[in-house]
Amino acid sequence: MTEQEAVSLIHQRAWTGQPPGLARTRALLDRLGTPQTGMKFVHIAGSNGKGSTAAMLSGILTRAGLRTGLYTSPHLWDFRERFQVDGQPIPGEALAELTAQVLSAAREETEFELMTAIAMLWFRREGCELVVLETGLGGRLDSTNVIPPPEAAVLTTIGLEHTQQLGDTLPQIAREKAGILKPGSRAVLCRQDPAVMAVVEEVCRDGGIPLTCTAPETLEVLSSGLEGTAFTYRGRGPYRLSLLGEHQLQNAAAVLDAVQVLRARGWPIPEQAVQAGLAEARWPGRLELVRRAPDLLLDGAHNPPCTAALAQSLAALYPGKTFWFLTGVLEDKDYPSMAESLLPLARGFVTVTPDSPRALPARDLAAHLQRRGAQAVSAPSPQAGLEAVLARSGPETPVCAWGSLYLIGALRHLLGLC
Repeated sequence: MTEQEAVSLIHQRAWTGQPPGLARTRALLDRLGTPQTGMKFVHIAGSNGKGSTAAMLSGILTRAGLRTGLYTSPHLWDFRERFQVDGQPIPGEALAELTAQVLSAAREETEFELMTAIAMLWFRREGCELVVLETGLGGRLDSTNVIPPPEAAVLTTIGLEHTQQLGDTLPQIAREKAGILKPGSRAVLCRQDPAVMAVVEEVCRDGGIPLTCTAPETLEVLSSGLEGTAFTYRGRGPYRLSLLGEHQLQNAAAVLDAVQVLRARGWPIPEQAVQAGLAEARWPGRLELVRRAPDLLLDGAHNPPCTAALAQSLAALYPGKTFWFLTGVLEDKDYPSMAESLLPLARGFVTVTPDSPRALPARDLAAHLQRRGAQAVSAPSPQAGLEAVLARSGPETPVCAWGSLYLIGALRHLLGLC
């Protein structure tokens, strides 16, 4: 089996039509020798920021000299991005071999359940001391939740998303996300909506789970710009964060509190490793500055809270500036609300259709933006869209591409970044 064949076979296992639950993943891992047992984990759930949080934390742990696994989703361009050890993606040969092993034991499992099994086998084989595990959807019934109580469980910002699967109110969604919290673990929660906080605090009380809530009032920004942000938190630091965007400081606060939890559990994490891990952290396609003159930023903002955070960050990084936007979204997203956040910053829009069967046609998105009074044109492909938006911007007007990660991954490939 080749790497390409392995990826194709995994993608054939659609998750639709299968009832949610952990039974299939548990049974598959049992047939594979329960590779998840005996490993130590940090489990991360949330609506926004969990990938960035996972990247920061895994970088710190690697810098601390710990053999560190990282499991995230989705990938931007290369499927192997989902499975990393010490910052390096799984080799294609190993992916093919482990996929064959998992498929030989598989029955009715979904795509994500197969990927979770591959991850567990890979991290066990590589001797990972600590694995940073990002949930795929929700938490309570997410296939990553088959692990034993993690060393730390981190909940990032929680918002309305996947309402058909998780519930249509913030407390319902928060309860699903809080399903990763287990007695025997310790929890870290980003301070946020009181309705979310109340649910998580209740779950922790009932389970006897020590809870640390971030303290954003103690976060002091020393300097901020396109080169990154220098800050202190809870009187510690200074730290330098390369990831752009004010919202990343909230994620960094959760990471720093998680480090303190891990230290309390005996994990050796020197302060130098924390400083280096934050400074070196990269999370491609999230407010990523990829070229200058004009400045071109890529951001996978694909729901209303994400675009609101993007608008706030762009206004802070480029005070008084307007932008040309390149965008493409999926039809099942709340794209009217997403666009509304960015309209005040827009000089104009170029729209494209992401490479997904769920994509909103570029013409439909352009028409919506025009009805909102914006200048908007559609382009037939991401490459044509990129050329069109750069031609319109000139060297002085910044450009930001945002929307579906399918689009952001394609743009990074066109720009030679992956």
